Amino acid sequence: MSQQRQQPQRGRTGRTLVARAVRGVALAGGLALLPLATACGGDTDKSAEDKAAETSAMSAPSAGVVAPAKVEVIADLTGCKVKIRTDADELREGVCDTADGDYLITTFPAEKYKLTWLDSASMYGGKYLVGPQWAISAKPNMLETLRTKVGGTIEDLDAARTAAPGPKAS
Repeated sequence: MSQQRQQPQRGRTGRTLVARAVRGVALAGGLALLPLATACGGDTDKSAEDKAAETSAMSAPSAGVVAPAKVEVIADLTGCKVKIRTDADELREGVCDTADGDYLITTFPAEKYKLTWLDSASMYGGKYLVGPQWAISAKPNMLETLRTKVGGTIEDLDAARTAAPGPKAS
């Protein structure tokens, strides 16, 4: 009788499924709060030309250095004591409660995750301060102040959403 060594089973384990579920819930929770972060936009009376000029003017970072992709470092640069809300493989989120207003700092382990997040956020519109592997969600009037502290560019996802070609009516 020969003894055979049993090979470990390859595939998903219960532990992996739990981790994936937690990450999925964290991502869904972050996306669910996007409308709240962008609800105070209000720039509806500007023409498309004015918005294009405003976006290009806001693209040049006024800070000499752009913040690295770490929630705590970005929070420190903005002068807030951050509370980590989500700590998943795909993203980390921290909430800053300040006298000037609240904002959300989201960091990503790779640029592809940030691009996916921004693509999802574009369905809600709004303006975001974006840097390499991070994004800040705040009221539009706070974004310029934050940009002077951490760098990055202000991206207007409302303009991107309205510029995208939609289905043609017959």
